[in-house]
Amino acid sequence: MSKEIGSENRTKDDEIDLIGLFSRLGKLVGKAFKAIWKGLIHVFFFMIRNIAWLGISIFIGIAASYILKLSTENFYLSDITLSSNTVSNADMISYINKLHTFCEEKNYAELASSLSLPEEEVKNIKDIQAFWYIDRGADHIPDYVDFRGKHNVLDTINVRMNDRFLVRVKTCIPSSLSKIREGIFSYIGNNQFFRDQHELRLKQNDALIARIDYELDQLDSLQKVKYFEESRRLMPKEGGQMIFLQDYQTQLLHEDINKLIIQRQEIERARTIYSELVTILSDFTPPIKPKNGTLYYGKILIPAIFCISIILIVLIRNRAKLAEAYRKY
Repeated sequence: MSKEIGSENRTKDDEIDLIGLFSRLGKLVGKAFKAIWKGLIHVFFFMIRNIAWLGISIFIGIAASYILKLSTENFYLSDITLSSNTVSNADMISYINKLHTFCEEKNYAELASSLSLPEEEVKNIKDIQAFWYIDRGADHIPDYVDFRGKHNVLDTINVRMNDRFLVRVKTCIPSSLSKIREGIFSYIGNNQFFRDQHELRLKQNDALIARIDYELDQLDSLQKVKYFEESRRLMPKEGGQMIFLQDYQTQLLHEDINKLIIQRQEIERARTIYSELVTILSDFTPPIKPKNGTLYYGKILIPAIFCISIILIVLIRNRAKLAEAYRKY
């Protein structure tokens, strides 16, 4: 009996503890909402009281962005999507990004030599960089480009695409994109290892086509032999009687022949369409507006100047308290 009473008391204590816990949580949530509400009210009235200074800071940010736009040279962005036909995307992207290093270091001599372009022309190229396409859900459809290089290679849902990659060019003269494209192709083609791999792939394709042609001829001859053999076995023998030594079933070879023809067509397609080291899937689009407009700089300058203004206003309004704290400590 005493055990039952003890268990009932423990159950009641647990229920009271849970009620107290939820009550304290409710009070904490209520206090948090009240604090947030008071903070929003203080921020609102702070903005109202200092609207003139904050408005001036925004104007200064816009003016600084516009001045910076006028004082800097316009540049344009354009992208080209390529498919590497011989080497892996990782090797191709790593190789193309050497041009990105030349642009960052402003090594115009090496950049001009790599692109087979005059040095005066490559000075207008601000950047050339290759990026991975990312496929979400493994549906073989590109979803976005990893411009920041933050993709997790261990991610099995969002994966890098191996059949394409993107090259972004930043240049001051958009009309030179065609020359830059040819320069990139020339740079890729100058890699001896890439050329050797490409020539080997083409030779292997030719060898496969020749072998398939031989197999097709053999199957076609075999099909004719089988046909005539069966016809001869069914011809009337002596006395007008047919003699069946065994049940004979004609071996149909059409399916095997069709498979070989389809395989040959696929190889010819790869041999014709992907006959170069890289294939253009989507060419450069001539840009109309420069990338570095007023908004390009304003997205950084206006919030930065606005935040600095708020900090200065708070410091000025509380300068007496700050001075007292400084003297005290």
